[in-house]
Amino acid sequence: MHQALYRKWRPAVFDDVCGQEHITPILKYEVANNKISHAYLFCGSRGTGKTTCAKILAKAVNCLNPQKGNPCCKCAACLDIESGAATDVLEMDAASNNGIDNIRDIRQEVVYTPASLKYRVYIVDEVHALSLNAFNALLKTLEEPPAHVIFILATTEMHKLPATIVSRCQRFDFKRIATKVIFDRLMQIASAEGILLPERSARIIARLSQGGMRDAISLLELCSSQGEEMTPELVSELLGVSGREEIFNLVSAIADKDYEKILLTIAEVALSSKDITVFWQEIIGFYRDMLVTKTVSGADAFLELSDNEEEQLKEVAGRFSLETIIYHSRLLDDSLYTIQRAAVSKRAVAELTLIRMCDSRLDETNAALLARISELEDQVALLSAGHYRQPPETKSQSSVPKAGIVTPIKEKNTSKGAASKESISKESKPKKGAAEKKPAEPISQGKKVLRALPYWAELIDKIGRTSKPTAGLLIGSRGYSTGESGNFLIRVSSPFAVDMLMRLSNFELIHSALCTFEKREISDAAVKIEQAPQKKEDNDTLVIDELIKNAAD
Repeated sequence: MHQALYRKWRPAVFDDVCGQEHITPILKYEVANNKISHAYLFCGSRGTGKTTCAKILAKAVNCLNPQKGNPCCKCAACLDIESGAATDVLEMDAASNNGIDNIRDIRQEVVYTPASLKYRVYIVDEVHALSLNAFNALLKTLEEPPAHVIFILATTEMHKLPATIVSRCQRFDFKRIATKVIFDRLMQIASAEGILLPERSARIIARLSQGGMRDAISLLELCSSQGEEMTPELVSELLGVSGREEIFNLVSAIADKDYEKILLTIAEVALSSKDITVFWQEIIGFYRDMLVTKTVSGADAFLELSDNEEEQLKEVAGRFSLETIIYHSRLLDDSLYTIQRAAVSKRAVAELTLIRMCDSRLDETNAALLARISELEDQVALLSAGHYRQPPETKSQSSVPKAGIVTPIKEKNTSKGAASKESISKESKPKKGAAEKKPAEPISQGKKVLRALPYWAELIDKIGRTSKPTAGLLIGSRGYSTGESGNFLIRVSSPFAVDMLMRLSNFELIHSALCTFEKREISDAAVKIEQAPQKKEDNDTLVIDELIKNAAD
């Protein structure tokens, strides 16, 4: 009769247990030195080896010829336990035997000595499913059982256990198994079973198992059922998931604002056997990997990818700012809950969310504003250096406005502002005989430059939590830093607002908030409040955020 692979390859001794090296040496030591506890509690996620270790422990404590804490698997006791013929080792599923009557039966049985083994072992799986009365009935027996009785409790939901039960057991926390460990085990099983398993396919299965060895082996058996080579494409199709390449292409389309490609990808997922919810979780995982790449220098330690996948990840992550990645991640996370609940409109929710991710102007949240500010700051840096970024040419961008992209500013015949704009955007005309065109000149360092404070909206919000009247006076205001001098200029809409904000209490709130956001001490004299000018800046002042607005127009 066929036996499932996960049962066939279940470890028989502690040394064969994968990924739980912080637990198995302790259990081996206790068995070898006869320091066995009366009650054990194994907790952790599914497929991490809790029940396996419980069965190995039951064999080890009853083994007639133990091998340094491991069962010999050859004596009569080990063979009886392995085959399920031993009446002194009882496995109970608490999910279906959770009443007080079941626990009373155990209390009546423990007084009897084992029939053929040294210890009577009770393995209670999913112990968190016991009722409160059943837990109360188990307490006294669990605390002081007879010397020949051992309890092994296993649970996936540790938080549901009463503290009185936990305190009476020796607790072991089973961790999720590392993807590399699962990958190695899958390759070992495939080699022994004659399964054609490429490394890329094994990595896909290991990643999808989410730290559960049993899940990984079950998926391996499912994908090998056709008897042919398990190519990555075949694995993705059978498991209903998308390949890494498809996710990479979708995120690249988001960076290019290629709406046609985005909608086409979602259409292919919706019409195939793939689940949009699983597809969405894979996108979230990809953004998580990009966030790690942007924030950690040694990202390899936190990414379980091949060299080629790491190169692709770094390439696409470089096209987004950190603020944009965080903004996109929030949109994806918020939409996941909606997609999980939606019965029919999953496709529409996915399409709308991805389109919003392409243009931060379609969202008014603080995360979207930070993403827009980050894009503008990048463009200002390019303008200051005399370089320009051309907007990407895509098939479907003509009907959708572009956000945060600065194009060269054409020369205008204005009386006062012309000189300032010429210094940034006007390109020198080639002279006769000139071999090549001169690059655009950077902003003149001799002029007074006002740089918009990127956190101004958050600063007003922070002040509003302390004093709403003060925040009300700042509505419509703008905050600037004045070049390299380290001073700050706040422009408000009316002389009345200037007068009120210069009062001591209001000024102290603004000054304190500026110090908090700048993370340094600022003198009172460095902060100036004035009414916003009713006309354009004079020829000696450049306002960076206004230049960006004009350039975008």
